[in-house]
Formats: sequence, structure tokens, C-alpha cells
Amino acid sequence: METKTDIALEILYQDAYIVAINKPSGLLVHKSPIDKRETHFALQELRNQIGQYVYPVHRLDKPTSGVLLFALSKEVAQKLSLDFREGRVKKEYVAVVRGYCDEHGVIEHPLTQMLDTKAQKEAGRTKEAQEAITHYWCLAKVELPYAVSRYATTRYSLVALTPKTGRKHQLRRHMKHIDHHMVGDTKHGRGEHNQFFRKTFDVHRLLLHANKISLAHPLTHLPLVIEAQYDRDFKRVVELFG
Repeated sequence: METKTDIALEILYQDAYIVAINKPSGLLVHKSPIDKRETHFALQELRNQIGQYVYPVHRLDKPTSGVLLFALSKEVAQKLSLDFREGRVKKEYVAVVRGYCDEHGVIEHPLTQMLDTKAQKEAGRTKEAQEAITHYWCLAKVELPYAVSRYATTRYSLVALTPKTGRKHQLRRHMKHIDHHMVGDTKHGRGEHNQFFRKTFDVHRLLLHANKISLAHPLTHLPLVIEAQYDRDFKRVVELFG
């Protein structure tokens, strides 16, 4: 099975100011206290690949794949980071979740801040609830002839997700909140469904993919849309939905 270091990063867009990649599932954006043993990072891998320093302007969780944008200067990084913080960049995701979802919904459920390290806690970071809003749409549904838990068959939905805020693990936590846990989510998901996909389909990743971002180019201000295709495992699962 291919790993995140078997092939070069897929570059989706590059000019003199920004570069975007299709981040593989399992690759950290940069060094993190969450996973001190990890030695491969998107930032360093991309820097080596294009021979130029890159600046992160947003993040994707380690198990999430898809569009990841970097700036090629500090000035552009500051501009893009502000655009992300102030909601001027539209992020779109696709996920596989347990159960049949409603055709469309809006989740407005505050989320407590997740603290990663002892140092953060000692520094006085709070765990107060923060506003969090997610829109979702059901793209397709499937019923599979396999018994999971107490049911003779099992149902899943393919959903599109658009976060309006940027809380840690927001999409995963929000789908858990409405009882449609993401498949492959080892922190907020359901173990029996994760195990089912591992054993039945040999899928060992979180089924969450950042498929598109839309923004105004930081220099030209022209509309820019960057899209990322599914990896092999995600594509195989999507094909189950027809």
C-alpha cells in the first residue's frame, strides 16, 4: 500500500505568490506537539520539492486530505491568513458518515476549545464554548448488505460540508453531534463502523476530503477556485454510492 512518502506531493496550483497541494491523508501540515514522533510534514516536503520557502495560511487535520494552500512570502501569508480568519475563503469538504442524513441542514452548535498540550493548559488557554456553524448537504445514500452492530444492513451518506467557522475538528464534532459520525474518525467516530470499513474495504483513513476552496487571489483579486481529486481509497468508497 502506498504511503504519504511514496510519491511527490500533487501540486494543484502554483504562481509567483501562492501554491496549493492535494495533501494526502496522514500527513501533518507542520511539526506539532500532537505527534512528536512524526518526521514528515507537508510544509517541509513542499519546500524541498519546489526549492522555495513556503508559508502555511490555514490547516487541515492530519487524517484529512485535500486542498492545502501556502503562500510564497510573508506578506502574502499575512493577507491570506486574514482572509481565512474573516471568512472570505470558502472551504468545501466531502465526507462519508453513518446513517441517512437529511437533504440539507445547518448545525449551529458551540464547541469547546480543544487543548493539545500540557503547556497550553498551563498557559491558561480556556475551554469556553465558541460559536461554530456548519452547513451540510446529502449527495448520495447507500444501504450495504452487511451487519454492523445490531442491524442486518448498514446505511451511509455521502455529504458535502461547508464550515462557516474554523474550530478544531469542527466538521467531525458537528457530525457526531447530529449522530452521523464520520467513517474512519478514531477520535469522534464509531469504532464498529471504522472497523467495518477496514476489514471489508481495506480503508484505513478518515473519510473526510477538502475538495475545493474558493477565494480572491491575494494579488490580482480575481476569483480563484482550486479543486482536489479523491485519493484511491476515498474514490473506491465513493463508487459504492454509484
